[in-house]
Amino acid sequence: MEQKKKNLQEIQQEVDQYISQFKEGYFSPLAMMARMSEEVGELAREINHHYGEKPKKTDEGEKTVEEELGDVFFIVLCFANSLGIDLQEAFDRIMHKFNTRDKDRWTKIEETE
Repeated sequence: MEQKKKNLQEIQQEVDQYISQFKEGYFSPLAMMARMSEEVGELAREINHHYGEKPKKTDEGEKTVEEELGDVFFIVLCFANSLGIDLQEAFDRIMHKFNTRDKDRWTKIEETE
């Protein structure tokens, strides 16, 4: 049975329900920023292993870019929730900016008929 895809608000709510079960709750913004930096560093390490010149050590565990991106996404969700930010609204605003201010910034692929 195929699982229903969740929208961004449902994902934020699921993360909030998960975090809300713990007395500690969300970390402070400064701690959240440190966690995000840590996770982005782990993502960078995986990218470097897969696409760069730095191979993994033989005793290093196997992680994936997908797993590390998931960790970054989770921290972004936690950060947004802790600050009361609706990521759907933030996404809509940033896409409006890209579609207006930056609409002619990049070379578009020409449509073929």
